[in-house]
Amino acid sequence: MESRSSEPRTSLHTLVDELPEQEIPAARRYLEFLRQQPPDPLRRALESAPLDDEELTAEDLAAIQEGLKEKARGDVVPHEEVKRRLREIR
Repeated sequence: MESRSSEPRTSLHTLVDELPEQEIPAARRYLEFLRQQPPDPLRRALESAPLDDEELTAEDLAAIQEGLKEKARGDVVPHEEVKRRLREIR
């Protein structure tokens, strides 16, 4: 969720101030629509989740190193290929 710092709101106010007069009603309707949207429960859960501050284990570090070696060798599957394979099994 975007913080309530003044900078984003100030730039939004500037945009509204610069709108042609005939666009004000449409902008108002859209902003009211956005304001009425229910909060996304996944987003709310992620934003309120505690920070994962556990130390990396030797096993974690070994897995990271192995992944980096695989990448360096080119032993990876590109994202587009993964998506194609997943479409095939559906």
